[in-house]
Amino acid sequence: MNKNGNAAQQSTGITLVLGGTGKTGRRIVAGLQEKGLPVRVGSRSATPSFDWHNEAGWDACLKDVKSIYINYAPDLAMPGATDSIQAFVDKAKRYDVEHLVLLSGRGEAEAQACEKIVQESGLPWTIVRASWFYQNFSEGAFIEMIHAGQITLPADDVREPFVDVDDIAEVAIAALTEPGHAGELYEVTGPRLMTFSEVAAELSEAIGREITYTQVPHQAFVDGAAASGAPKDVIWMLDYLFSTVLDGRNAYLTDGIQRALGRAPKDFADYAREVAATGVWEVAAEIQ
Repeated sequence: MNKNGNAAQQSTGITLVLGGTGKTGRRIVAGLQEKGLPVRVGSRSATPSFDWHNEAGWDACLKDVKSIYINYAPDLAMPGATDSIQAFVDKAKRYDVEHLVLLSGRGEAEAQACEKIVQESGLPWTIVRASWFYQNFSEGAFIEMIHAGQITLPADDVREPFVDVDDIAEVAIAALTEPGHAGELYEVTGPRLMTFSEVAAELSEAIGREITYTQVPHQAFVDGAAASGAPKDVIWMLDYLFSTVLDGRNAYLTDGIQRALGRAPKDFADYAREVAATGVWEVAAEIQ
């Protein structure tokens, strides 16, 4: 059912999920497959292969596609993202694509420029605008910090409305499969604002061992990421996010999930308990 209580509209065409092996993408792929809908995974490891830096390969990915989830990795704020999004949207129009769903970033001028490209494409569109994911602590860049028992990041007491990737994926799936979401901009947040210190406290409660938060100087954090062997684009993204986006500009809640799904977003405490039960954070106990 959609947000208006109408039956889901299921296209017979293929849905192309870009970033189909990433945090949001793999959940969207699984959700569409559960609905029995044809899905094409857009990733460098898929067949046909999709690479944002290889436009020649896009045609094979777009063949017979009717809807697309657009996820630009690692972030729409990256230099060159707007050119890539414009080129991709132009090509999608030539393949008679019927709906674009873009994952965008809150508080990022560059991401909003990409939103405008999609909105002015002449194709039906939906924007899902998100910021920090809960899953960064269990699937992303920060999981080793949780294993070590100490989150060390260059963030002060700014409050951020972290959001669950499962909720983001559900919003995207609804937009891709149901009527009533075209022309909607869903700015999605969790149900409360949290500092990283509060995140550490919630994780401590869920895991059953102390997780602390220590603020470190910005440049020391960036240098440490580089020394760890992190890819250059990831280092750039972390530098950008901590120096630009995490300045309080996103310290407010929105109703995107409620509007799209008709329910409240998942709370961080529920996420933490569910992940803790899987044992993914217990590696540290084995190596101490």
